[in-house]
Amino acid sequence: MVGTELLVAVDAGTTGVRTVAVDPTGRLHAYAYREFPQHFPRPGWVEHDPDEIWAAVSATLAEVVHAVDGSPVAALGITNQRETIVAWDRRTGRPRHRAIVWQDRRTAARCAALRDEGREPVVRARTGLVLDPYFSATKAEWLLGEGGVADDDDLALGTVDAWILWNLTGMHATEPSNASRTMLFDIDRGAWDDELLDLFGVPARSLPAVRPSCGHFGTTRPERAAGLRVPVTGIAGDQSAALFGQACFAPGMAKCTYGTGSFLLVNVGDHHPRPAPGLLTGVAWLLGEQPTYAVEGSIFVTGAALQWLRDGLGVLDAAAEAGAIAVSVPDSGGVVFVPALTGLAAPWWDPDARGAILGISRGTTRAHLVRAAVDAMVWQVADVVDAMAAGDTPVRELRVDGGASAMDVLCGWQADALGVTVRRPRVTETTALGAAQLAGLGAGVYGSLDDVAAAWQEGLAFPPHTVVGLDAARARWRRAVDAVRAYGDGTGGDWVGGDGAVSPAW
Repeated sequence: MVGTELLVAVDAGTTGVRTVAVDPTGRLHAYAYREFPQHFPRPGWVEHDPDEIWAAVSATLAEVVHAVDGSPVAALGITNQRETIVAWDRRTGRPRHRAIVWQDRRTAARCAALRDEGREPVVRARTGLVLDPYFSATKAEWLLGEGGVADDDDLALGTVDAWILWNLTGMHATEPSNASRTMLFDIDRGAWDDELLDLFGVPARSLPAVRPSCGHFGTTRPERAAGLRVPVTGIAGDQSAALFGQACFAPGMAKCTYGTGSFLLVNVGDHHPRPAPGLLTGVAWLLGEQPTYAVEGSIFVTGAALQWLRDGLGVLDAAAEAGAIAVSVPDSGGVVFVPALTGLAAPWWDPDARGAILGISRGTTRAHLVRAAVDAMVWQVADVVDAMAAGDTPVRELRVDGGASAMDVLCGWQADALGVTVRRPRVTETTALGAAQLAGLGAGVYGSLDDVAAAWQEGLAFPPHTVVGLDAARARWRRAVDAVRAYGDGTGGDWVGGDGAVSPAW
């Protein structure tokens, strides 16, 4: 049974906020987008002003509410950049520091020290994560130490979803797909972990309550929500929301989102496997009492490499040109671009690796550089898929979304490199769509996951082809990765996966 009211979703990403209104079939009725500034106080440091995030939420929500012109709204959903940590004052509602963004590397030395102390196996077993500055725990520790944020009864800490929910409703809550990315959350017990809280010096009283991803999170205050008084009934981190929006509800179904970075998730059902080298395990969503887990390969820089070619080198006038320029040459001319601009994530997890462009010659043109950047998206995803296959989580078909997935050449090359069919849906804004659908499920607009799945429609399928020279190009890529890893100072290094157990029921 499917309702008819509209669903509104706020998608607070890394570089901007988009808000959408969709109907239960997934048809878009209104869309608004606002970028917000990125702050780089030092090399390797990335920050956001929480007030600027909220201003973008407010502006886009007002634009969408105006566009739907009084049409009934059943519920609101939230999705967000994960791992980014916000500290604010419960009494005043004011931020106590800029948010520290998932891309930030300031705590790399702290993570290395913890690895040297032998802490990683416990972190790995309980959280499904690795000790890396990507995650929220060492960021929160830094805020409470060098950041000068006071540990008092008025302190509120949370990921971006919690910050937005607080501003919309006054509630301090989150859900497991976000909580499981903090490195403070036991994914087997479904609760904040006291030992990890103590390790990182994070007070439990400052953290949000963890509720199911689909349920009642409070009601929006009209003066804070462009006049809307509606329940917030769905929240998920951006990659889980995209997995949901791609209707990957059965174990084994996989999606890859090509955004600032790329994130490949595979639904592994209600029990998670032992941690596999190079990969992460987390909660995809919690709809009732039993979570659905996902195995993930997180890649830090894919679309951001095109932005860097545009903004840093002036090679592109607009990132949207990349597809046409890349396909204008038969190959990269031997050029390999390893975009380790903020270190390497899955499956290498080397924060000290640095980006490089190798193989240039007098014959190299901007088209070869752009082609190498697109190739790098393909190869990084292929490395993750190889790690998943080695960890007994094979990818047999891939649903894709995100801005770069609009490039037919990228989708086709990805299919060729993986040897599996790549499927692109008609609606590629699956992150916002997934948040809206979670909210719809929580509000009773959908009667079941089958109703949600019925809204997914394929746009175009890309079957794999045999390509001459593919193995040689992949070998050049691997040699280039080895080179940029050797360039680092070695404090990141390799790691070995911990001995996490198969999860019991929560």
